[in-house]
Amino acid sequence: MSSEAPEKSSKTEDPSQKKLEDAHKKGDVAKSQEVTTWFMLSGSALIFAMMAVPTSSGLMQRLKSLMANADRFEVGGSGFGAFFNQLAASILLVALIPLLVLAGFAVAANLVQHKPLLSIDPITPKLSKISPVAGFKRLFSTEALVNFGKGLFKIGIVSAVLWFVLSPEISRLEAMVSADPALILAQFLAISLKIFGAVIAVVTVMAVADYVYQRNRWWERQKMTVQETRDEYKQMEGDPKVKGRIRAIRNERSRKRMMASVPQATVVITNPTHFAVALKYDRSMSAPLCLAKGVDAVAIRIRAVANEHDVPIVENPPLARALFASVEVDQTIPAEHFKAVAQVIGFVMRLRDKPKWRA
Repeated sequence: MSSEAPEKSSKTEDPSQKKLEDAHKKGDVAKSQEVTTWFMLSGSALIFAMMAVPTSSGLMQRLKSLMANADRFEVGGSGFGAFFNQLAASILLVALIPLLVLAGFAVAANLVQHKPLLSIDPITPKLSKISPVAGFKRLFSTEALVNFGKGLFKIGIVSAVLWFVLSPEISRLEAMVSADPALILAQFLAISLKIFGAVIAVVTVMAVADYVYQRNRWWERQKMTVQETRDEYKQMEGDPKVKGRIRAIRNERSRKRMMASVPQATVVITNPTHFAVALKYDRSMSAPLCLAKGVDAVAIRIRAVANEHDVPIVENPPLARALFASVEVDQTIPAEHFKAVAQVIGFVMRLRDKPKWRA
């Protein structure tokens, strides 16, 4: 116990998304059995309320027919066998519908607690599961004691609820012994629904409390130490696939941002197709600013965007190559290119008022 306490206290970091996904793949999810119990009780109450009367009436009619015509059935005859086949089919149908409904409620009980999960890890044979020492530790662990306490608490609470519900009905229960069989079913249904309602109300409170408890325990179990966080970060950063994916995303975002700034350019200098450099200049700036640059396909795209927004395009292969090699995006051009760029921008400004042009 003393060795576990420092380990738990050192887990101070919230779990990463990768840690949560790994836990989900292993079948380690936050799950409360009380929530499942609530769904199964609710499903049983629904089935009982909707099917008790019509099902009982149907079976009663068949049994009445059997008793009234008992002398007409020939034992071993075809009519006798057909009747009992129909009776058995009716009983199986009555049993099948509740089973399907309860199966649906059981699936819903899991889906409301966690996303769909398919994992064989919990049923994979492990030595720790058959180890007597490990089994002894699990038997007397804190979790086992908590579950034992919850079991006793549930038994006590449900017993108390049943007593409070049934004690006022004792006189009715005694009278049912001598009551007409047709009335017994209605009284039994009313009392059963009261019991279902009271038990479900109590189980609802227990399910909510237990789910919060189980969720908190699961979250604490998933927490990581500072060293685990660092190791996972290093592993993620060192993965070539992850690094390549991150680099691709950054390049794509940078390219989109660069293309979005091309319409603001004063001029685009090209090679004419292999290189393209978009420059911006106004009298408030100390030097022209590079808004975008590209080679081959990117250069063609820069030219296309410039055409779409009527940005002047000037073909100057030496200057385009020199600017592409010496200036980065969002930087001003080097001083050695001021004179050549000034001539191009001056040429563009002199022709700005013309309706349409190309150099």
